Amino acid sequence: MSAEDLRSEIESGVVFWGHDSDGDIAGVMGIQNVKDVTLIRHTYVRTNQQGRGAGGELLRHLGGMTERPLLLGTWAAASWAIRFYQKHGFRLVSQAEKARLLREYWTIPERQVETSVVLADERSFAGGIVNP
Repeated sequence: MSAEDLRSEIESGVVFWGHDSDGDIAGVMGIQNVKDVTLIRHTYVRTNQQGRGAGGELLRHLGGMTERPLLLGTWAAASWAIRFYQKHGFRLVSQAEKARLLREYWTIPERQVETSVVLADERSFAGGIVNP
């Protein structure tokens, strides 16, 4: 992400958190309140730190910061990311729900809507944000 894109994301309300591993940043993850949900945004873990818990710790920390339903989007082709989120309790939503949620809560190009998936936590299903 370029410095300009980072500034833009922060100005739009994304708050970034980092995971420290022996004085180095092992990963970062953003959180953004949008309408009645909280979005997990921009998850990055250094390749040499993957599988060591940084992403999971960040996800648990950010999830614990809100009582709102949590949603996140990622590329449909990113099977490793989808597995990671599922391991941490998120569920894929249907194609119809994906398109509705991406258009309602994100500001992204239509091409990105077509090539992405949305995952939701249990609060999203229980609270009626996501239709089963």
